[in-house]
Amino acid sequence: MTTSPFEKCKNWLRHASYLTEEDCDLFEDYLTARQYKAGDYILQNGNVCHEMGFVNSGAFRIYYLSDDKEINTRFCFEGEFVVDYDSFLEQKPSRYFIQALEDSEMVTFTLPTLLEAYKSSQNWERFGRMMAEESFKMVTRRVESFMFMTGEQRYLQFLENQPEIFQKLPLYHIASYLGLERESLSRIRKKMAGK
Repeated sequence: MTTSPFEKCKNWLRHASYLTEEDCDLFEDYLTARQYKAGDYILQNGNVCHEMGFVNSGAFRIYYLSDDKEINTRFCFEGEFVVDYDSFLEQKPSRYFIQALEDSEMVTFTLPTLLEAYKSSQNWERFGRMMAEESFKMVTRRVESFMFMTGEQRYLQFLENQPEIFQKLPLYHIASYLGLERESLSRIRKKMAGK
């Protein structure tokens, strides 16, 4: 028996205790399953982010360009949402790129769909608030890590919170995310291994 591509997303939504089965069913007709190959872009700088996606499988990165250098700001894996939230909500051009790091599947929905869900159920409004709060916390943590932590401390925190990423991603992507040159990250890793 084949599982619907929407099942993982619905299961995730069901685990948000305030969403009922009816809330999830209301949303299903508006979900679109999409497949991406490694290297595919789902958003490019200057375009509007029209969809929010729930990652069924695979991995994505969000990055921007600074002096032609790619700076990673986030990695998204199975069971997470991927979106440029500001561009999505305001329907304005994005400053970011979102790229598949491996063959991936995601389930997407549009802003009008989300706004319609808000009107239909207070539970969906709570979902929207939760997404906004998570986005705010993520941005705050990232900004504060650059203000108050050294590169080594950022690495240790990253290693503690997401150790599996070191098996999934090339070091140059992780170094970019941590605000380090690849050689600096290699030195830190070597130093930590020696302790």
